[in-house]
Amino acid sequence: MSSMRRLYWLAVASILMAQPSAQPPVARRVDFGETFHGVRLNDPYHWLENFDDPAAVAWIDAQDRYARAYLASRPGQEQLRQRYGELSRFERLSVPYVAGGRYFYTKAPPDRPQSLLCLRRGAEGNEEVWLDPASFGDPSIAASVLGISPDGKAVAYAVRRSGQDEVEVLVRDIDAGKDTADRLPKSLYGGVAFLPGTRDFYYARRGRDTGSRIWLHHAGGDSSSDAEIFGRGMDARVFLSPHITADGRWLLVTAEYGWARTEIWFGNPARPGAALRQLTPRVEAQFSFEEAGPGKLLLTTTWNAPRLRGLLVDLARPAPGDWKEIIPEAADALHDATVAGGRIYASYLHDVQSRIRILALDGRPLGELPLPPFSSAGVHGRWDQQDVFVSFASFTVPFRIERMRAGDAQRSVWFQPRVDVPATLEVRQVWYASKDGTRVPMYLVHRQGLALDAKRPVLLTGYGGFNVPLVPGFNANAILWAESGGVWAQPNLRGGSEFGEEWHRAGMLEHKQNVFDDFISAAEWLISNHYTTPAHLAISGTSNGGLLMGAALTQRPDLFRAVYCGYPDLDMVRYFRYTKNNNPPALLEYGDGSNPAHFGFLRSWSPYERVVEGARYPAILFATGAGDTRVPPPQAVKMAAKVQWATRSGLPVLLRFDRKSGHAGGRTLDERIADNAAEQAFLMDAVR
Repeated sequence: MSSMRRLYWLAVASILMAQPSAQPPVARRVDFGETFHGVRLNDPYHWLENFDDPAAVAWIDAQDRYARAYLASRPGQEQLRQRYGELSRFERLSVPYVAGGRYFYTKAPPDRPQSLLCLRRGAEGNEEVWLDPASFGDPSIAASVLGISPDGKAVAYAVRRSGQDEVEVLVRDIDAGKDTADRLPKSLYGGVAFLPGTRDFYYARRGRDTGSRIWLHHAGGDSSSDAEIFGRGMDARVFLSPHITADGRWLLVTAEYGWARTEIWFGNPARPGAALRQLTPRVEAQFSFEEAGPGKLLLTTTWNAPRLRGLLVDLARPAPGDWKEIIPEAADALHDATVAGGRIYASYLHDVQSRIRILALDGRPLGELPLPPFSSAGVHGRWDQQDVFVSFASFTVPFRIERMRAGDAQRSVWFQPRVDVPATLEVRQVWYASKDGTRVPMYLVHRQGLALDAKRPVLLTGYGGFNVPLVPGFNANAILWAESGGVWAQPNLRGGSEFGEEWHRAGMLEHKQNVFDDFISAAEWLISNHYTTPAHLAISGTSNGGLLMGAALTQRPDLFRAVYCGYPDLDMVRYFRYTKNNNPPALLEYGDGSNPAHFGFLRSWSPYERVVEGARYPAILFATGAGDTRVPPPQAVKMAAKVQWATRSGLPVLLRFDRKSGHAGGRTLDERIADNAAEQAFLMDAVR
């Protein structure tokens, strides 16, 4: 080792060893600044972005060790781990996909680290496991289905390592029980569509520099010789996905520009060299489709209908002037429309509760599916099959699947897990006014007869972005907090799609501050209505919800006692430099700091820019992982360093950094149970 190298390592060691064991290591501040549109922004922790720097690695590892030791010392953790295990260790099944009379689904046994890929040959057939990810020899490896051949004899599946978004794609011959020679290299993929009667398939792959493309793979061929079919010259931020109709006559390609604009293209899959035609008009609107018969599509769209409507399209006469509206826009937002067995099942959200209306293919009403209160539900099936599956869940009832035949009102249980949840828990929905007067709904879960004495520990969570609705769903954390005498709260912030596209757009780009105002107003409502006080209020969010946590703790540090901020977006001015590879749609949702029109509002609420020296910040647990290829892990690393430097509250600011997990998972069930127990113990300990 050279003398310079030895001195460098001695300096690193002295930095770490100089810190008392009771405190995390202090990050050095390095003079570094950048100019954006004439404004210079300092970033003294820029050096922590370089994960090849031994000093950065040493600091992160020391932070992680300290965080894990601190978390392990929180009281009540063993009881939390046991109860969370009881609420998590139950079998889970996905809704089956039927092809060639075979029912394909995933199964998550409570004693396995990853989900099994299963099938039944016929609805009453015995279960077969056609792929166990344990065969790969690494518990962080998961597998998922990308496409199934029409005859059900071939499946393209993805192999994911350490929670990364990038996957490898393999093809399994179901009858032979082994993989074929077909293999696609590690990349970002957007689905696989098999051609009927062959093992050839179309697939979408996203290149790091070229954006998304549609390719054609011939069975048995090397992927390097696959033909590029579609996508050249399109915006690099577009995400493509292919679909081949049940009769094999049409190739459909969906092109998504973020969560606000969609295009659909179509052509003949037997003529891969022919240009595809654009079906949808060039408008700023969402489009999605369901097959509704040979050569017919049911389009659901926000075009001239922010709460969505349904249009029947004949691909033989594809001009918009020939489209027929069969589901008009309604007061409730239309979230999905499934065509199964000659009927349409239109799923709506009424005040963030599912309503499913049954329609004939011409739009005539045929009734409504009965559903439990405060639940979310979905219908799954295909126009050319008689099987219809209905799934639903609530905050205290796990995901349940029922099966019926098209036209039959009787439903039989396909799958129902058994979980011990007290009957004494209550689910309520309240409404409150946000800063600008907008009415926002919020779900509360707590014990029946809860005394409003302002002493309740409360966990407030949220998301508010990317057109994602926070609908009722089984939540172990809600049950944990309610059982302990506290309250779990989930507001439906702007930025989601609970009330249609207008609600989404009211929480994106220059309107993103509305999301943070909605969340802060939820906390203020809980306090003013005597559920809690700031000393007993914890907040938690992940991904875009992690950005929400960062905004809340920097804009109103006085309002919260403890924060869990997981896999977060935080340095929003510089975010455009991180997201070019695999998450460019985030720029369409948040804004692009390289654009002078976006710089001002991004800087105004970017959590990293709003950290103020001397502020009294709450107790915070930042969590991220090296395998996160969607939200860059340096964001949480830098934020932890900056808040540790700035805070004067004396409350802990922790960074947990996992070397083998990412945005898409990578942790086994046992590890997830341990992590969640530690997180909840951290929050509960802080607010009691």
